[in-house]
Amino acid sequence: MARKTTIRNDDEVPDERSDSGMDGGGSGGDKTRAGGSDEDDPEQQRYDDELRPSRLEDVVGQKAVVERLRILLEATRRRKEPLGHLLLDGPPGLGKTTLATVVPRELGTELQITAGPSLSAPKDLLPYLTNAGYGSVLFIDEIHRMPPAVEEFIYPAMEDFRVDITLGDGLNARTINMKLQPFTLIGATTRSGMLTAPLRDRFVNREHLDFYTDEELATIVTRNARKLRTEISPEAAQEIAIRSRGTPRKANNWLRWTRDFADVRANGKITLEVARAALRMKGVDDAGLEEQDRKYLQTIIRVFGGGPAGVQALGHTMNIPADTLEDEVEPFLLREGFIQRTPRGRMITAKAMAHLGVSQKQNPKQPRSGSDNAEQRELFD
Repeated sequence: MARKTTIRNDDEVPDERSDSGMDGGGSGGDKTRAGGSDEDDPEQQRYDDELRPSRLEDVVGQKAVVERLRILLEATRRRKEPLGHLLLDGPPGLGKTTLATVVPRELGTELQITAGPSLSAPKDLLPYLTNAGYGSVLFIDEIHRMPPAVEEFIYPAMEDFRVDITLGDGLNARTINMKLQPFTLIGATTRSGMLTAPLRDRFVNREHLDFYTDEELATIVTRNARKLRTEISPEAAQEIAIRSRGTPRKANNWLRWTRDFADVRANGKITLEVARAALRMKGVDDAGLEEQDRKYLQTIIRVFGGGPAGVQALGHTMNIPADTLEDEVEPFLLREGFIQRTPRGRMITAKAMAHLGVSQKQNPKQPRSGSDNAEQRELFD
């Protein structure tokens, strides 16, 4: 596999965009991503790079995580030694890649980027390890998707900064130990539970990223609107933030859409009315639910009488794969309390009924016997 190296040194690699600088926060002009995660397409990656903060002081939200990273970086600079290996975990779109690219900028060192799915064999990882300089950073996105052989290969590199290379086969085989420069491995994962214990324990530092508040998202939207040279009112920024599910990536996507809508249907300024009209056209309501979310809830109500309903039955009814429902639709609905996941299946909640404006009289539950019927009466009382 061809190796691509990213140099994260502001003195050697200038940022060519006119809105560069601390507030500009763009890192797309001096970064090449090798083997990116299949969850992000190139267009999405370019958008993220344009709006991504470049310094720790520019990062909005995750205050506790940022403060701990600030201490780690300051201690590393004082001791003049490499930063300990760092694992970042949390749901998609919360800034794991942002923090991973900020760290080498703060330390003034190099950064190499790859992704777990692109490392199919140890030979794919070897160029990154041998190219790593003293104190440089190797960032592996979706690290939980590395094959077992690659994971075993990286253990001695993380602990002893060496790799064991086997040459030949059978009786003629011999092993060469190659010393590496001490480096920092930063891993990002959306499913930390899928990491093996030996790999997880080799990370000296571990940080979990949580969802953002509406105020933090409104700050991000306002700042990124300036980067996009778009005028936005505080009320519009707050409206976008409320409908972004606590995720900066979603907020940036809605900001770009409302900017396009304002350029075509309005005078280019994003006001509260323009933001509401743009998001209404996208099918996003004031709770952040999209068309597919509402269809999911309405299916439980209309077809299954409020539940319980198995995810496979829901998938067949909606003509959507069950794993898509589990990975894309259900997490937000569960977090917001719109559905309950019980051993017997998914059940609608009173909060979801109220949000959809549906009463129990309009959607009577099919008669059930025993405790099932009692549970449903209690649910909608």
